[in-house]
Amino acid sequence: MQRVRLTLRSAKSYDCNAIIDYTGHAMASLTIRNLDDSVKAGLRLRAAKHGQSMEEEARQILREAVLPSAVNEGLGSRIHRRFAVLGGVDLPLPERTPSRSPPDLAGTEGT
Repeated sequence: MQRVRLTLRSAKSYDCNAIIDYTGHAMASLTIRNLDDSVKAGLRLRAAKHGQSMEEEARQILREAVLPSAVNEGLGSRIHRRFAVLGGVDLPLPERTPSRSPPDLAGTEGT
């Protein structure tokens, strides 16, 4: 495993460490400085609510914020998109009949 360290400096600096595994894929590590205590506490509560570490919660938040996702798409739309390549089927619509009259709950009919 090869470790590469890249440090970017600005008014609010952060370190980005890239770790390259044996297959050649890079995995980045990010250090965030000057994080408000209230933000850290909120992250800790959110992570506990989801039953995971703060680090995993932060990864998930960043993943959802940056990567394109179908999460905002409804289930029906995702199913339609998946099977759209197969083509559609035109089904005949059944004829509608008038509904029956409501029952007489007062009991005035038939007496």
